[in-house]
Amino acid sequence: MEKQDFTLSSANIQDLTSFSEILKKDKNTIVNEALEEYFANKQEEILGNDPTGESAMTNLSYDEFWDDVDV
Repeated sequence: MEKQDFTLSSANIQDLTSFSEILKKDKNTIVNEALEEYFANKQEEILGNDPTGESAMTNLSYDEFWDDVDV
C-alpha cells in the first residue's frame, strides 16, 4: 500500500476522533468506509445524470460496444 499525506480540517479531525470512540472503530476504517461510500455515490451520480441516456463512463453506444464481440 502506498503511503499518502492528507490534510484534514480540525473539525473533521475532531469528528473523526469522536466517532472513532463512539463507534469503537479505528480511524482508518472510518475514513476508508467514508471514501468507499463517497466514490459509490459519485459513480452513481455520474452514470445517472447523463441527459443523452448513454453512460458517462464510455462514449460508445450499446451496438458499438458489442460490435465484434464473440460470445
